[in-house]
Amino acid sequence: MHFLEKIHPIHSPSPLQRLESRFFPGIQLWVKRDDLLHPDVSGNKFRKLKYPLLALQANTPTLVTMGGAWSNHLHATAHAAKLMGFPAIGLVRGHEAQTMTPTLLDCQSLGMHIRWVSREAYRDLRAVPDAWRAHIGELGEVSGQHVWLPEGGSAPQALHGVAELVDELAAQLPFIPDTLVLACGTGATLAGLLAGMRGRGRVLGVAAIKNASYLHAEIARLLQQAGYPAQQNYELLSDFHQGGYGKAPPPLQQFCRDFLTETGIPLEPVYTGKMFYALHQLALAGKFRDGERVVAIHTGGLQGARGFDHG
Repeated sequence: MHFLEKIHPIHSPSPLQRLESRFFPGIQLWVKRDDLLHPDVSGNKFRKLKYPLLALQANTPTLVTMGGAWSNHLHATAHAAKLMGFPAIGLVRGHEAQTMTPTLLDCQSLGMHIRWVSREAYRDLRAVPDAWRAHIGELGEVSGQHVWLPEGGSAPQALHGVAELVDELAAQLPFIPDTLVLACGTGATLAGLLAGMRGRGRVLGVAAIKNASYLHAEIARLLQQAGYPAQQNYELLSDFHQGGYGKAPPPLQQFCRDFLTETGIPLEPVYTGKMFYALHQLALAGKFRDGERVVAIHTGGLQGARGFDHG
């Protein structure tokens, strides 16, 4: 039994939903419901994990990865590792005295070992090759049996799974949209969509983080390392982060509630909420051609909304 059969026994394209909403005047809008792709391995994380894990299915490695206390990637990797029978270690930014979030409790219940790392060490995990090896401890005696999955699942192989989304869209519509819109964290999903679009249309990435200009270099690097040509048909929108990663001011949270009431589609304010709120503001400002065919990618990650339940 291979990865797809274990993770998603009946693998089929995620639904594509036509959306008529007062929030998005002047455009034709569809929502690619990757939040419904799998009940546990959420949205774009399913697509990004697909090929890296397919390459490992003949072995039983220990997966090692990293993330914050509400990380969708950690949550999805823990589920995938459990289904595949792989041990897993999650390197989490913080300290042992930090309150365990529902996300991390889920990861632990699925068998993932949580290792706390300092903020400085976490920065090294991003910047220094093999820095993760200093944190794996005694789990798995043979170091070669450990496999590193970068933050957010942003490995070059991940792009191949994301690129398949565009083929699904072409079959569902059936045409290539004028514009794809998505939320951006590491840039890997945006790079994968560019690979799938192959220069057709454009892709708008709504950065969920401050100071996101470095993602241009990441996108170029990922495309090159994954074997795709460079692409320029995208824009990185860096003014809709709402104060930074994990920040969700009251107007954004209210928009997410209003959007759910009107459309029946749940959002979380870390990624998808910011993306749809930005799309709303762009549509109101007349930033699209009249009748432009737009597909918004709902990348899932709804488990992260639990961090805002108190608000």
